[in-house]
Amino acid sequence: MTSDDIDRLMLFDGIVRNRMKIASTITNARCFIAIQKEFGSFYHYMLSFFPGQKPIVNNFKSLKEIPVTTPESDAMSKDMKKRGFKFFGSTICYAHMQATGFVNDHLEGCLCKEKILTDGPV
Repeated sequence: MTSDDIDRLMLFDGIVRNRMKIASTITNARCFIAIQKEFGSFYHYMLSFFPGQKPIVNNFKSLKEIPVTTPESDAMSKDMKKRGFKFFGSTICYAHMQATGFVNDHLEGCLCKEKILTDGPV
């Protein structure tokens, strides 16, 4: 993509019209592809941040216990920034880990937690 493409994207109502964020999305896509080539998949890259390369299942009893960052998300953010990613802090990394099933933060007794443990991510 070129600066002309960024100018065109700045006209769309459906996206955040911030030139730096649009440019970083393009940069991040290139970095993502480089990680896929290096690790074979982004999945394998993600696993490299987890002990024993296994997802983490937490046993929280209240929402107050759930962190917004962890040592794993800190390490991933630091590595991604070193690789050229932009706007990719530790909180974003942790949210991604939760959303993709690398971290199960469902509370004890939550039906979703049990479903994920028995059936896999929904």
